[in-house]
Parts: sequence; C-alpha cells; structure tokens
Amino acid sequence: MRWSVLVILLWLPAQAWALGLEMVKTSIGAFPDQNSREMWFHDMDTRLAKRVPDPEQRQKILELVYQEANRANLPPELVLAVIQVESNFDPWAISHAGAIGLMQVMPFWLEEIGQPGDNLFHVPTNLRLGCTILRHYIDVEKGNLIRALARYNGSLGSYRYPIRVMRAMSTWAAAPLQ
Repeated sequence: MRWSVLVILLWLPAQAWALGLEMVKTSIGAFPDQNSREMWFHDMDTRLAKRVPDPEQRQKILELVYQEANRANLPPELVLAVIQVESNFDPWAISHAGAIGLMQVMPFWLEEIGQPGDNLFHVPTNLRLGCTILRHYIDVEKGNLIRALARYNGSLGSYRYPIRVMRAMSTWAAAPLQ
C-alpha cells in the first residue's frame, strides 16, 4: 500500500470506517417501534433537506432508499452515502461514462438484472438495481466493503471512491436509537 493511501485512510474519521465495515455484516432491519421509525426518517429528512429542497421528493427518496436497502440487506445509511457521492441526489444525473440516476447505474445492468421496460431515470428502479448491484459486489468481495465499493464504481484497485463514500457515511450515520 502506498504511503499516500495510508495517510488518507488514517485521516478518515474512525467512526465512519468502523460504521461502514460493521454495516456490511448486518442491515439495520425493521425498526423496533413506530417512534424509532419516525425518529430515523425525521433525522434523515433534516440531513437531506439541503440537497433535496422539496419535502415530498425527500420523503419519497427516503422511503424508497429504506425499502430497497432492506430488500438487498444493506444499511440505508450506506445507500445514502453512495447516492451522495454518485449523483448528489440528482435523479437526472448522467456521468461521462453513461451511468444514470441517483445510484449511477450503468445501462448494461438492465440486460443483466432489469425487467423489460425498466428506466434508470425512474427512481424506484434505479434504487432497486443500484442496491442489488452493491449487494452483489459485497458478496463477491466476501464482505470487504472497500473492494466492493471500488467494484461498484468500476475502479477496483483504487481507494479514491471508497474513501469518498466513507467520508459521506459520517453525514448519514444514524444516531443510536434510544
């Protein structure tokens, strides 16, 4: 490992690394009660308000992120961090490589795991495919989140993307439920 990468890894908040590595082991799952659910959504809504000003759109994104993350056995906070890095919550984002939507899914995935008529600009579809792909890479990498994130980004062997996602994790790390 190069010294510059080591310095960057040490510079990241320890909480983000620990949280990220722990998150691949288990998903947040169902909330213990309705109050906990409401607290989580309120907390995440507040954090997302700067990036998504429309309250209805924010609520829709959070509901879908929570639903699809749990379907794929991923922590929703990890998915929110990936979205922040990939598109900064712009559902119309298109990368220079042709990746589309919130989770910047490459169109070839439609042929691999999509359904006829799927549209990557459709937020529920984009989140479903993005979460499925991320879960796949975590499984391929046997839980190694750093390598899985690099694969998701198409940059296996580079630490830049995983570092950016782990930094974003500190934005989305939920406060412990009381």
